[in-house]
Amino acid sequence: GTAMFAALALGAPIGSALYAASGFAAIALATVGLPLATLLAILPMRGTSLAASAARQPWTSVAQAVWLPGVGAAFSSLGYGAILSFGALLFAERGWQPVWLPFTAYAASLIAARLCFGHLPDRLGGARVAVIFVAVEAAGLMLTWLAPGPVLAAIGAGLTGLGYSLVYPGFGAEAVGRLPQRSRGLAMGLYTVFLDVALGFGSPALGLVAASAGLQFVFLVVATATLPALGIALLLGRRNAPL
Repeated sequence: GTAMFAALALGAPIGSALYAASGFAAIALATVGLPLATLLAILPMRGTSLAASAARQPWTSVAQAVWLPGVGAAFSSLGYGAILSFGALLFAERGWQPVWLPFTAYAASLIAARLCFGHLPDRLGGARVAVIFVAVEAAGLMLTWLAPGPVLAAIGAGLTGLGYSLVYPGFGAEAVGRLPQRSRGLAMGLYTVFLDVALGFGSPALGLVAASAGLQFVFLVVATATLPALGIALLLGRRNAPL
């Protein structure tokens, strides 16, 4: 995940430079050529053999363990969708430059946080970490909403990335923590579906908010939408507490 966000953080300014130099044709060539280069890099790789383990659980049992952390991840992922879909639009609407700054600030903060604090879900528990970092994400979204200029808006985007950096793995640790190793691949697959649903359906819904109330209010709505994620994290933490 960190590598993916590194590519996105670098891709935003590089894409802007390619567009300025040669238009969309340069971007098209880059987006075709880079996956082909990746294919050449992975062709020599050998697959790993599966270790013997206990029987796999039925997917219904896995879904039952995953759905609550998944819903928390879905609500918290709306901030990611907001920065990705509307951060550059907000900057362009207000004449702030460079327009790629909010997403690069978001991704850079996320990468730094995962490198520095990525061990916290294993050490403190996923739910406890999610509580802390959902609050940070909400604060970042509120700052983006209130920002009068590009610097504070970029700081808000950075705080949003800092928060989301450990919210998603925190809920993910809760999703797979009680399942046997043989079922964890299925669990992560089902867990990731909630991110896809949040981005696939949440971003168009936020587009309706932008059309009716303005781009700025998208970030207020998403900050409010993190409250259910905070409640789910608190519930999971209470469920994990020793009796």
